[in-house]
Amino acid sequence: MSVGIRYNWHKAEIQTIYNQPFLELIYQAASVHRQYHDPRKIQVCKLISIKTGACPEDCSYCAQSSRYKTEVKPQALLEKETVVKIAQQAKANGVSRVCMGAAWREVRDNSQFETVLEMVKEVTAMGLEVCCTLGMLNADQAKRLETAGLYAYNHNLDTSAEYYNTIITTRTYGDRLNTIDNVRQTNVTVCSGGILGLGESVDDRVGMLQTLANLQPHPESVPINILSQVPGTPLENQPDVPIWEVVRMIATARIIMPTSDVRLSAGRARLSQVEQALCFMAGANSIFSSDDHKMLTVTTPCPDYDADIQMLNLLGLEMRPPQQRPQQVTTPAVVG
Repeated sequence: MSVGIRYNWHKAEIQTIYNQPFLELIYQAASVHRQYHDPRKIQVCKLISIKTGACPEDCSYCAQSSRYKTEVKPQALLEKETVVKIAQQAKANGVSRVCMGAAWREVRDNSQFETVLEMVKEVTAMGLEVCCTLGMLNADQAKRLETAGLYAYNHNLDTSAEYYNTIITTRTYGDRLNTIDNVRQTNVTVCSGGILGLGESVDDRVGMLQTLANLQPHPESVPINILSQVPGTPLENQPDVPIWEVVRMIATARIIMPTSDVRLSAGRARLSQVEQALCFMAGANSIFSSDDHKMLTVTTPCPDYDADIQMLNLLGLEMRPPQQRPQQVTTPAVVG
């Protein structure tokens, strides 16, 4: 099947795609994936928690919230030299994108932000794609990140607009979309996706995908996260998400946002190689890997480099090299 790019998806259309017979859905997604991407290439990313814990937000899934008693010990912003060293090691292992995450509600114009800008400059100078996830930011801060060389900014929607307040009350859905708008005033690409397993319905999953697919342009990167149940958080007893539902989300995202990278992100550690292969067949073309078995905090496991290299070799897949950031300013994101 040949699919074009559009920004006016109706929820019923996406629901029909999502609910079609499983093997037909995978076939369609794989066909679209081959239309827009090299199916042999997988981008391997490394996530560095540059500032851990003590976040004032109340995201019900998050180990880093100061409102919950979890195993996470708050840590100050890492030294720039430490981050650069981690990035160098990641590059040596074939990583082409480094994402720096800080447990902040929002970016503030202070010395810590200045340090982050220096981190971005130095890691970008290594030839890596650099992504940051720092919370909400205004247009001026987005512009400063662009000037520093930032490749992408991550700001997930997490779930549907209707279910959002069940999971988070300390910021609104509109706040998240506003941050994406601010990033869109620059050449920095957008990374925005969601989390499966928050207690949401299929209608909520489809609603989140509709919001993302009706942004113009689509997010260049769409992470599909699987909830890691963290003891001490309100969602610690949520059941695991069946692999079939994970694959359905990846495949549906691939079909309705054909040019985006679909990232198999948090929660991948509990998937077998066969299950991950299904995700790649359905259109996922990016993973997060690590040398310390951790994705973001001590509570979120992540497969290590050696295991991932072995899996990619087994499947005949190759690590994708870094790409150049687009140089044209795109139009602001709008909900269609």
